Amino acid sequence: MKFNELLPVGSVVLLENAIKKILIIGIMPIRHTEAENDVAYDYIGVPYPEGYIGQESAMLFNHDSIKQIAFTGYADKEREIFINAVQRISDAADNVINEQANN
Repeated sequence: MKFNELLPVGSVVLLENAIKKILIIGIMPIRHTEAENDVAYDYIGVPYPEGYIGQESAMLFNHDSIKQIAFTGYADKEREIFINAVQRISDAADNVINEQANN
């Protein structure tokens, strides 16, 4: 995954098969399951324009579910540093996994 392709927090999107827009409030959330198989998603969002109105309003989704980008959120140097750091960590983890698989 290329993290620099992810939209910034604050972006507003319309998902496939949806009529309500979603405001992105976070990237790379992980859903913990009882089966101990954690699932990572690209985004966590809430309905737009209401925003967060309780835990049930938050939804997890992936970038490939986005049909339309209505608004792109704020991006600056701080976000770039963060995204680059997350990318390096992800790449390093992938390398370790690949090395273990080849041994």
